[in-house]
Amino acid sequence: MSKQHIHFPRTTAGQRKLLFETWEANHDVTTACRRAHVARGTFYYWQPRFETGGYAALEHSQSRAPKKPARTAPDIEQRVIDLRRHNPQWGKRRIADELAKANCWEPVIRPNTVKRILIDAGLWTPLPATAKKGGLPLSVAQRTNPARRSM
Repeated sequence: MSKQHIHFPRTTAGQRKLLFETWEANHDVTTACRRAHVARGTFYYWQPRFETGGYAALEHSQSRAPKKPARTAPDIEQRVIDLRRHNPQWGKRRIADELAKANCWEPVIRPNTVKRILIDAGLWTPLPATAKKGGLPLSVAQRTNPARRSM
């Protein structure tokens, strides 16, 4: 039977504290890792942070997620708003296509991003949702009922 790799879930602040308390008490990495139920790599990952910041540095792990997600450039947002104000009948796709056309048909912005910009600017009013009162969609009804084909 081959040895399987044991997966350890992400460590908690309590585990990290226990890890370094045990390590400070006996200076044995293996014992500290066993007691805290973490891999040795976890110890060496957190050790520089512990040495520079002490127990306070063990509280929060650094997130790899971006702190500010990519936003549309302000000049593009302004162009979207200007296009909508000059052409209020244009929708999100038309505005995105017009911006692409001005850029040699290279997409500048996605239609849903146009919609978000217009909502933020107060220039987008969603249509009220209308609920259907049962029945089949018109396309199916036309196929099954010859009297409706003239519609």
